[in-house]
Amino acid sequence: MPAKGTHVPSSRTALVIVGGSALSPDTLVGLPADAYIIAADSGLDYALAAGLRPHLVVGDFDSVQPETLAWATTEGIEIEHHSPDKDNTDTELALAAARSSGASDVVLLGGGGDRLDHSIAAITALGNPTMAAFTTVSARWDTTMISVLHAPRVLTFATELDATFSLLALHGACSGIDVEGGLWPLSDAELQPGSSLGVSNRTTANELRIRVRTGVLTLLFPLFFGGQI
Repeated sequence: MPAKGTHVPSSRTALVIVGGSALSPDTLVGLPADAYIIAADSGLDYALAAGLRPHLVVGDFDSVQPETLAWATTEGIEIEHHSPDKDNTDTELALAAARSSGASDVVLLGGGGDRLDHSIAAITALGNPTMAAFTTVSARWDTTMISVLHAPRVLTFATELDATFSLLALHGACSGIDVEGGLWPLSDAELQPGSSLGVSNRTTANELRIRVRTGVLTLLFPLFFGGQI
């Protein structure tokens, strides 16, 4: 397990680790060394397995291994315990803690798991209006890289050439979408929920620029490419 110590760094980035399954080694590449790490319930098990020491553990603790939680208690890690009858998921509670931490950027880390409902709930939680307070909102979900753009927002991503990416309107209609650096560029486009207009585009340069003027736009790179998102 990670070395003992309770120092909480002053970081721009909060990492939120959730349960489900083990984190892919690729998921850990390039993470900031001074990140503020929050584990959501059994995310504590997967954080420790990946060599990450949380600064905070949040949840109702119905799925974390008892011995892991006992270790966190012994180590003096902050634990935020919630009733099982809560209205929010453990992921939502951890994201709320990330906002309270003062971090400007948040990254959700998950191994995927076999519960599609949990995966959908965790990923779509990044589109909650409260998440617009962050400068960047992203996730590394198994081998998929995700960025959620709360309008009005423009972001530039470093990519590999010929990398597949998709744009989805998971939280309602999005408009004023511009895509530069894609095989099929978009200019002032609109996406409706369920639309396939933004699915399976490909990068034509090492830089991809996305703008959205209204709505919440989700960008996905279906296969981890080792770049920055």
